[in-house]
Amino acid sequence: MKLSRFTLFYLIYSGFLAIVAYLLSALFPDVTILAGKFWFVFAFLAGITFIAYVVADLGIKRNPETGIMAIMGSIALKMIFSMAFVLIYSLNTKEKGMVFVLNFFSLYLLFSFFEIYCLLRNLRHQNK
Repeated sequence: MKLSRFTLFYLIYSGFLAIVAYLLSALFPDVTILAGKFWFVFAFLAGITFIAYVVADLGIKRNPETGIMAIMGSIALKMIFSMAFVLIYSLNTKEKGMVFVLNFFSLYLLFSFFEIYCLLRNLRHQNK
């Protein structure tokens, strides 16, 4: 999958997730579903996932034999930056922790699933 094609699919997927988040908060106005700075968290995770994909994709194209190592390295970098983000965010805000935790990890997992799926598609096409 070329980077331009991934970018198109990624923008569509991110837009879909944003619409779902907006609709959930609009459908249940009495319930706190989104954290106070949800859109900041959303933008961070969308950006870091895109960067992690680009790094892994470059690693796969540079040396296809070590493609799995490139994928694992990008996932590890993404996790380290995400943990640092959670630490800084938690120290600077005083809001309900459970809402933030559910928002953050649901977005983290959803973006990670999409990233890994696309990367594994790249590896599958190289093995043929």
